[in-house]
Amino acid sequence: MKKACGFVMLFILVSIVLVGCVDEANTSPKNENVQQTEKTQSEQITDTDQKEVVIDGVKEDDAEENAINYTNNEYGFKFSLPASWEGYQIVLEKWEGNSVKHQNQGGVVEKGPMILIRHPEWKFENPRQDIPIMVFTHHQWNSLQQGVFHIGAAPVGPKELDRNHKYVFALPARYNYAFPPGYEEVEKIIGSGALQPIEK
Repeated sequence: MKKACGFVMLFILVSIVLVGCVDEANTSPKNENVQQTEKTQSEQITDTDQKEVVIDGVKEDDAEENAINYTNNEYGFKFSLPASWEGYQIVLEKWEGNSVKHQNQGGVVEKGPMILIRHPEWKFENPRQDIPIMVFTHHQWNSLQQGVFHIGAAPVGPKELDRNHKYVFALPARYNYAFPPGYEEVEKIIGSGALQPIEK
């Protein structure tokens, strides 16, 4: 366990050093705005070119005796998790939407955040199913539904989970195609209506 923690800390440290060396002229950053919700409810936005960012110390509200709530104040939602997910991590990634227009076909025309809620038993050598939440503006969601752009190679698009007045929260298509450990539990959690929008 100590070796795994040491490896993760080394990975994060090396990633931070590499980010400092990346040329700022890079036109395709992997992440743009990263939001960290701390126990003090303060928010911190960080620019990064990393593929993913793992955040510890996220806000956990004990709304029920056997539930843990992850609250994301930046996008306005909360997500209810079973008590067995205590110690979860938040990983911030990015989705990209590719143009379907002939003159710009395949080019990235839209992008946005994807928040992964990661089970505390997830390991590099034995990954478990994450809970992925894509965040779209209403304009982006409407454009996706109208076929202005597409995400990934799946024949179906993301599935809407819920929305608030500013954002649409969606589940990526085929997010569990590899059937990793825990995928059935994640399906059950998502199907229970665990995501609840917060109006600002």
